[in-house]
Amino acid sequence: MAKLDLDALKAPSLDDFLALGQAALESLPDEFRSLSGEIEIRVDDFPDDEALDALGIESEFDLLGLFQGVGLAHASATEYTGMLPNRVWLYRRPILDYWAEHDETLGAIVSHVLIHEIGHHFGLSDADMEAIEEAAG
Repeated sequence: MAKLDLDALKAPSLDDFLALGQAALESLPDEFRSLSGEIEIRVDDFPDDEALDALGIESEFDLLGLFQGVGLAHASATEYTGMLPNRVWLYRRPILDYWAEHDETLGAIVSHVLIHEIGHHFGLSDADMEAIEEAAG
């Protein structure tokens, strides 16, 4: 068995997370991606206080991702100027913390968070998405 060089190991960077998020987005079925429209992926270590306060979340480790923008259910038929792009935020440190405590690959967790946040774009609530995941097995 090869010796593991722990001195060489580093946590994935913000850029690494962006690459994982982009790969997850690109791996979605074409129909789902086209319905999602243009979604910008952003990565930060933690959510900001404004996001935590708006969601009533106390610990910055309790939010893995966030959809920010206008979901399909609330979009107007014609776009107006000055509208920011829809974004999915991936929060590196909470995702790494979750990864350390679960038996899933980091890529699978990032994909799950991304898909969950895109679900908000479609107007689905957390409860809606949990019910879909349970039904899917």
